[in-house]
Amino acid sequence: MTTTLLSHMPSITHRPKKRIGRGHGSGKVKTGGRGQKGQKAREKVRYGFEGGQKMLHHRLPMLRGKGRNKPVNNDVVEVQVSALRQFTRGEEVSLQSLIEKHIVEEGTARVKIIGNDPLSESLVVRVPVTKGAKQVIENAGGTVVV
Repeated sequence: MTTTLLSHMPSITHRPKKRIGRGHGSGKVKTGGRGQKGQKAREKVRYGFEGGQKMLHHRLPMLRGKGRNKPVNNDVVEVQVSALRQFTRGEEVSLQSLIEKHIVEEGTARVKIIGNDPLSESLVVRVPVTKGAKQVIENAGGTVVV
């Protein structure tokens, strides 16, 4: 088809449901797309059904105890600029160094430095920072590398 013909045709926003097993003209005759024979060809089989075998989620053990089934916490831990006063001039601020200085807990995955308290030491910061914190660090002579 050319573009002139397409411009006169209405756009299809909703296609009708395909009617299965309604004659040779439909293109889906006899088995109607279900293959041949078997339980799944004859009736609906619920999700997770394994032919009478014990289902997977019944075979697995239940995890008991407080907090066993909670998702892993990947929240961002906010660190104030004033907490960076523990570092000396020219020292590098990374997630590992923040854990070593006990500013954040061990096992913390993500950190962001916030705040606008004055800072006197020039540091090399290798973790995400807010705009205000970046300005404070750079005014003190430090650099932010992300």
